[in-house]
Amino acid sequence: MASATGGCLCGRVRYAIADEPVRSGMCHCRNCQRYTGSAFEPFLSFATASVSITGELKTFEHFGDSGRPVHRRFCPNCGSGVVNADPTHDLVIVLAGTLDDPTEFRPTIEICCETALPWVRGDGERKRFLGMPV
Repeated sequence: MASATGGCLCGRVRYAIADEPVRSGMCHCRNCQRYTGSAFEPFLSFATASVSITGELKTFEHFGDSGRPVHRRFCPNCGSGVVNADPTHDLVIVLAGTLDDPTEFRPTIEICCETALPWVRGDGERKRFLGMPV
C-alpha cells in the first residue's frame, strides 16, 4: 500500500496517504474498544508527514495504556473516528475501516491482547502482544 485514500461516513473529512505503513494491526485495549464501539481497532500507523487530511476534525485527548497521550480525531458532523495522533512518535494512526478500499488492509500484529474479548480469536497469522509493544 504505497498510497491510499479514505474518509469519514459523511465525506466531509478526507485523507490521502503517500507512504507505506510503519505498522498495521489490531488493538484490543479497552480504550480502542470503547472508541470504535467494536471488539478492537484495526489500524495503520504512518509518519505524520505522509498523511494529508482535509476537512474539520474534532479531537478528544486521553492517555493510552502506555501512559502516552492519544489524540482521537473524529468528524464533528457524522461522529466517525477517522485517525488518532501519536504526538510522542510523530505518527498518524488511520482507522482501517475508513479506507476507501479496506480490502488493502493487512494486519501484521495484535496488541493489548490481555484485554481481547474472549470471543475474538486470533488466527495465528499475526504476532500477538499482551500489552503495548515498545
